[in-house]
Amino acid sequence: MAKKSMIEREVKREKLVQKYAAKRAALNEIVRNQDLPMEERFKASLKLAELPRNSSATRLHNRCQLTGRPHAYYRKLKLSRIMLRELGSNGKIPGLVKSSW
Repeated sequence: MAKKSMIEREVKREKLVQKYAAKRAALNEIVRNQDLPMEERFKASLKLAELPRNSSATRLHNRCQLTGRPHAYYRKLKLSRIMLRELGSNGKIPGLVKSSW
């Protein structure tokens, strides 16, 4: 089980990403537009730098939905390998058959 503080920190980042997504996308569009004057693009990049760092989507880290474990994460199931193995052994994941010999 991951530390509660780390899980809460990740939740806080997710909220910030959602809050600033539209503003960040608009500023990125201005910065990448080659038709605009250089001064306007530079001002947009400065405004982008003023946004909170945790509002960037690259700061997010995938975590297991049950334990919060950050490593060995299966995106399709949103579970870590340990929980996948445990739930598969108990037969709680439809279509997953855990072999043992």
